[in-house]
Amino acid sequence: MISKFLSKLKSILFKSAVSPETPLKIEKKAAKSAKTKTKTKTKTKTKTKTKAVNSKKNIETLMTLPGVGAKSAKALYEAGFKTTKAVIAADEKDLLAISGVGINLVKKLKKLK
Repeated sequence: MISKFLSKLKSILFKSAVSPETPLKIEKKAAKSAKTKTKTKTKTKTKTKTKAVNSKKNIETLMTLPGVGAKSAKALYEAGFKTTKAVIAADEKDLLAISGVGINLVKKLKKLK
């Protein structure tokens, strides 16, 4: 069973070029660029402080998932996965495309579904 999964995974990864950005991250970038056009400089400074606090909280929340440590939580957050629900609901290919996330972590996360 595992060998079938690994061979299928290899065929997926090596036949098609994996996009370095997940679809979720692409959506967020588009929304973010639309929002930044309307912001003023004073609002941006306060938003930056708030984002730093929120990112730490979100990374700590992601670390509550089994098998997710500080490095993999940060990698997941930077890839666009801000909540534990988003990580659990994510497709295996999207998770494996993230640097710092391996097959064993994906298996642990898929058991949570």
